[in-house]
Amino acid sequence: MTSFSKILVANRGEIAWRVMRTAKAMGYRTVALYSDADRGAPHVAFADEAVRIGPSPVGESYLSIDRILEAAHKSGADAIHPGYGFLSENEAFATACEKAGLIFIGPPPTAIAAMGNKAAAKRRMIDAGVPCVPGYQGADQSDANLEAEARKIGLPVMVKAAAGGGGRGMRLVEHAGDLLEAIRTARTEAESAFGSDELILEKAVVDARHVEIQVFADAHGNVIHLGERDCSVQRRHQKVIEEAPSPAVDATLRDRMGAAAVAAARTIGYRGAGTVEFLLGADGAFYFLEMNTRLQVEHPVTEAITGLDLVEWQLRVARGEHLPLRQDEVSFTGHAIEVRLYAEDAYAGFLPQTGRIDVWRPATGPGVRIDHGMKDGLAISPYYDPMIAKVIAHGATREEARVRLVRALAETVVLGPTTNRHFLIRLLEHPDFAAGEATTAFLTKHEFPAPAISDAHWTAAANLLWQASAKKYPLSMRGWRNSNPEPTPIRLAAGGQERLMQVRESDPVEAPFHIDGNDVILDIDALTVRFTDRTYAPPETAVAGSDGKLRAPMDGRIVTIKVTAGEKVTRGQTLIVLEAMKIQHQLKAALDAKVAAISVQEGQQVSNRTVLVTMEPDAA
Repeated sequence: MTSFSKILVANRGEIAWRVMRTAKAMGYRTVALYSDADRGAPHVAFADEAVRIGPSPVGESYLSIDRILEAAHKSGADAIHPGYGFLSENEAFATACEKAGLIFIGPPPTAIAAMGNKAAAKRRMIDAGVPCVPGYQGADQSDANLEAEARKIGLPVMVKAAAGGGGRGMRLVEHAGDLLEAIRTARTEAESAFGSDELILEKAVVDARHVEIQVFADAHGNVIHLGERDCSVQRRHQKVIEEAPSPAVDATLRDRMGAAAVAAARTIGYRGAGTVEFLLGADGAFYFLEMNTRLQVEHPVTEAITGLDLVEWQLRVARGEHLPLRQDEVSFTGHAIEVRLYAEDAYAGFLPQTGRIDVWRPATGPGVRIDHGMKDGLAISPYYDPMIAKVIAHGATREEARVRLVRALAETVVLGPTTNRHFLIRLLEHPDFAAGEATTAFLTKHEFPAPAISDAHWTAAANLLWQASAKKYPLSMRGWRNSNPEPTPIRLAAGGQERLMQVRESDPVEAPFHIDGNDVILDIDALTVRFTDRTYAPPETAVAGSDGKLRAPMDGRIVTIKVTAGEKVTRGQTLIVLEAMKIQHQLKAALDAKVAAISVQEGQQVSNRTVLVTMEPDAA
């Protein structure tokens, strides 16, 4: 048996907090890490002690192996849990922990190496007889060869980073003319996110389901699976909704997929928690995608239907115990569904958002679990993934879980940056999802246009700003006339619209809201809208960028500048590539114009609304 007493969690936010909850319950002391951006984060306060790991950028903090090991030495930790994300699937980190005499609570470095590179992993799985998607995972990584191999495979094809996951460095290509750009963009994004620009190609399995198997192994040769999760609803190849069990998997198919996943884990001498991901075709055929050598973000749905604590299992395996259950002792109860609540504008291309969370009130109720690392006043920074929380609901049936989850989202209050909460509710209420028929094509098959801002929103926002104006002007002076009081005009802006409202004294607004200067953030019917009082401001240009100024849509880093001063550009042409939260965003011209000035340089970190390029209308 292996002994350890103090666990350093090499991660942040809800991940660190979740791991530390179980570790503390089992009697371990815990150590948190924090960057400058996370100094006031809840996971830091929850830990028994905390160590500053460096400045905000991940390369200088949460991805710095040397600084993490230094923090472990400084705190006296004798074990490290990597969480999920960051260095959790990094062979060099696991090896460095072992060399430093620390227990790495995860798989052995050899297993991470075997599955850490998608190309090598796929070759190994083919040799082991695990069914794999046809594709290319060779050594010739030239653009020309990848383009040629993609044409051999046949479109549509997936271009994927060989290292890492989470949708970074991944592109679906349906038209031959888009191949070269997809390869180059995926390569650049992969290098930035994972430190490797190696790519693989796979035939895109159309209208499939994404089904993954949770596996667990101990150091005594025991390997079992804990059933499947269906993660088919995705955007940009990142999971949006996860559930267990899968609506498309029966007991026979579960046994077959589970056996393949266990075989994959045995092949590489696995230990600890892992997930083997498959594409499941409509005909019941399934194909190996990759193995994540860590605990997954969506593990709570497996915990809900099995009644197990998977972090507890990780700690028990790390100290040398046998798995607590045999395969025939694993049972499932009910259904669980999880959604990822993000700071992003789902109705504007899933654009990540930054800014302060002014109000955070997670829902409670039967069968509801919310894993988060939030508190009032905490900022969503541009340095990390913009996930706010995981909202999970468990019920006796899938329908009960779905209804509970919708209610939990509706009752969760998050005021600050735009979130995808309203969008998630629409997904959960869509007939195809409710019927259990959603595949990976779900979000491309169905349109979810931005909802109209209701009259109730406009009226409530005007009333709130009118009431707040009492702090600036005496109440008796607002709307005053020498006869009866008249309405006060207030001009509001929201969502690219402006409306002149006439306000009289009214009853208090009961919907959740937060007033921030001239702005009010208001939540009605799960749609949260930020309104700005523009009563005394000049009208804004209707179309963003049509004033000739290209502004940063969020905090981020300038990756590429694709134009030069004096160059003529056309509407829709990419001018700047901005990287934010590990995703590259193509910023395009809003009009035909000539570039008058470029105000930034490649590699520069910029803030939201910074002017990047100034253009003059093209008179030709």
